[in-house]
Amino acid sequence: MPVKLTAPLASSLLPVKGVELGYAEAHVRKPNRKDLLVIKLVEGSHVTGVFTKNRFCAAPVVLCKDFLAQKAGIRALLVNTGCANAGTGEDGLKRAQQSCDALANLLNINANQVLPFSTGVILEPLPVDKVVAGLPAAIANLKEDNWLNAAESIMTTDIVAKGTSRRLDINGKQVTITGMSKGSGMIHPNMATMLGYIATDAAVSQVALESMIQYAVNKSFNCITVDGDTSTNDSLILMATNQAGNAEIKENSADYIALRDAFTEVAIELAQAIVRDGEGATKFMSIVVERGQSEEECRKVAYAIAHSPLVKTAFFASDPNLGRILAAIGYAGVDDLDVNTLDLYLGDVLVAEKGGRATSYVEEQGSAVMSESDILVRVVLNRGDASATIWTCDFSYDYVKINADYRS
Repeated sequence: MPVKLTAPLASSLLPVKGVELGYAEAHVRKPNRKDLLVIKLVEGSHVTGVFTKNRFCAAPVVLCKDFLAQKAGIRALLVNTGCANAGTGEDGLKRAQQSCDALANLLNINANQVLPFSTGVILEPLPVDKVVAGLPAAIANLKEDNWLNAAESIMTTDIVAKGTSRRLDINGKQVTITGMSKGSGMIHPNMATMLGYIATDAAVSQVALESMIQYAVNKSFNCITVDGDTSTNDSLILMATNQAGNAEIKENSADYIALRDAFTEVAIELAQAIVRDGEGATKFMSIVVERGQSEEECRKVAYAIAHSPLVKTAFFASDPNLGRILAAIGYAGVDDLDVNTLDLYLGDVLVAEKGGRATSYVEEQGSAVMSESDILVRVVLNRGDASATIWTCDFSYDYVKINADYRS
């Protein structure tokens, strides 16, 4: 089960003026499940996105980046689960384009105003006929208050839907932010294997929105890892419908900072939810590395710990075999690291100092911390003022079972 994570209530996911969502059961891979989503945006909305850096990026990622660059004014998003349409070459691009063409025709917009997204099994052709056949049903139930159904319709191996909302005041105008994400395995930046959609009714300039997404993603989805595998399909989209009635927000203003920080809060909550729903996860770990010479070296150390199968399996077993953490720190790639000056904490317990086991540490202390579901690992490098935090989970037997049975 997910680690201290439950699906949001439908009533907690606030409608965003100018955003309508509709879903269908298109039987893309399996029957009797929501697997097709249409998001319709009011004309004049601003949209931006960030995408996987995997060189084998999926066909819909290629089209999304192309259509955003054309600046045609995005009016709709189309998402299918069950098939990633990745590793499919020119045929995959053709099928993704056909899906956009079909939705554009039904909505009376241009095909380059539709952003396509797919998630699921790699190296299999997208069943365009099923996607196209499901579009009328998805369009028929387009509603502003359909966020929970939408979050459920983008799930793959996720156990629970992921979504959250915020409201804030911008110059006397109430502004709403609502977001959803999916992801459970194949999670690692850049970014993680995930789909994320965050919308606001605030009026935001295109330049400001693009700046906000870079800030938010680097503090959220680029700080998580489940298994160290970077997906072919991951995408994060920010949408601003300009319907709240506020004066347009531009960069470097107080309103910009307020909205940027709210976007970031939503992104962090959604990113952490992905880790808490990691395939087979039983523990949620925050890896904090402090007092490094640079953020880059702090992230190197944090990721070395977070990626280690030996560390992750020890946490699953609540086994304080904490030498595995020291070993990961040692191979993190910080070549001039003086291990005799760093400190390692498990929760509030000092485990290692001066290159070895802390004289005050007893194994029962480590066992007690590791038996908890939320665990803090803190490494103090004592060589500068930089820091970084990465969120990850343990490896359980179920991780292997889920991925062994993924295509069944």
